[in-house]
Formats: sequence, structure tokens, C-alpha cells
Amino acid sequence: MYRLTHAVCYLDSKPEVKTFDFWDELQDYITEEVERRVQFQIEHSPYSISEEEREAIEQEEYTLVKIEEL
Repeated sequence: MYRLTHAVCYLDSKPEVKTFDFWDELQDYITEEVERRVQFQIEHSPYSISEEEREAIEQEEYTLVKIEEL
């Protein structure tokens, strides 16, 4: 079993916490959630975002993920 803690930002005092029975489920969820968050930032940005900036946003989102094995 795995516990996922996914914050909105580094100062998030109430991050989203979910548990998963299987590693594959956890990986699928993280991939989908990170993509959703990146896409949201791109769609709501008043500026054009380059591929390099998009990759930086994605990397930042992955740093907000914490996984614990239970």
C-alpha cells in the first residue's frame, strides 16, 4: 500500500493525501494529475509558454509529490 501526498505549492498546509493499493495505480494517478495541473497553468497563463517553460512547470509539479510505502 502507498500513501501519496500532493501539495499545490511548497507552503500548502493541507496537501491532498490519497492511498493506493497498487504501484501502477499510483503512477497512473500521478501522471494524470501532474498533466492536469500543468495544462491548467498553460491554459490560464496570460503569456505564451514555450516547451522549455512547460517542462519546467512539469518538473516543479513532480517536486510537490511525496510517496510513502505503508
